Amino acid sequence: MAAMNKIVSDMRIHPRIRRIMGAMPEPVGPTYESREQLMEIVSRESAIKNRSASDAVLDGLDDQRLAPLEGLDISTIEITSQPDGNTIKILFIRPEGDEVLPCVVYLHGGGMMNMSAFLGMYQCWGRLIAHQGVAVAMVDFRNCLTPSSAPEVEPFPAGLNDCVSGIKYVAASASELGVDPDRIIVAGESGGGNLALASGMKLLADGDIDLISGLYAMCPYLAGAWPDDRFPSSIENNEIFLNLNGNTGRLAYGIEHFEAKNPLAWPMFATESDVQGLPTTVISVNECDPLRDEGIEFYRFLNGAGVPARCRQVMGTVHGSEVFAVSCPDVATETAASIGHLAKTG
Repeated sequence: MAAMNKIVSDMRIHPRIRRIMGAMPEPVGPTYESREQLMEIVSRESAIKNRSASDAVLDGLDDQRLAPLEGLDISTIEITSQPDGNTIKILFIRPEGDEVLPCVVYLHGGGMMNMSAFLGMYQCWGRLIAHQGVAVAMVDFRNCLTPSSAPEVEPFPAGLNDCVSGIKYVAASASELGVDPDRIIVAGESGGGNLALASGMKLLADGDIDLISGLYAMCPYLAGAWPDDRFPSSIENNEIFLNLNGNTGRLAYGIEHFEAKNPLAWPMFATESDVQGLPTTVISVNECDPLRDEGIEFYRFLNGAGVPARCRQVMGTVHGSEVFAVSCPDVATETAASIGHLAKTG
């Protein structure tokens, strides 16, 4: 059965999501020989043209009725990321006024490979979170396959280094940004959920965990190889929006880090010592997502390691539905409010 028909015909999925997201192209799960082969393919003129068309669609998902520009201050900040000395951008969104606010450092999805915080879809999502009464700093880190606003394309740990640098910038600049330094959380969806958890583990390992008060990982992309019998959803829900067959993610991000079971690259490899000491962590999963069960399993692992963790399952949704906010505005607003709540309360 074609993947788009799986969305259309699966009666678990909310009718509005089936109607809007069911028209998206069928996902594929190819297998490649090397990162070099991947890079050659995505550099072809046809691939660049296809990405431009896809980006135009995502830009068109910026709904100002759902997430108005009014009442918000929006700016772009450039920072120097360490240790590489490269430049990245942060899309900074906050409610107007002088109030010192909690802050959500948000990391976009795309499997650590693709996408940008400056796409219209993500700008809408960032504004929706900001309308919950918090500041939002969307870090446009280096992707490992195609460019974000950062032109460099680099494998792990480039993107993670940029995310951690963005977190440290927000914490160090809290007074200037009007941010409460004691209420900074890190959130993200899909690949950004991976990076949120990995950023927490990196800060913990470096003795900097006090810079953040919480983690919020939506539909996190954690295991690196699928299908996996440990996670029945990776089989039952495969080809519903995502196709987990193939090896694109682990090759693009750096196969050596998958083979070495590096938890900073693929958090499902984490041991208790990697996570003990993390702040309150929320894992949010989508019912009809192939990645659902690894997110639930990671939540259970955190609880077993003594981390204060919570898990929510968003019924009737596919992978990352909330960031496609126009497809499920009520669900998106509810999740944005949940993220804002964690930022406010820890």
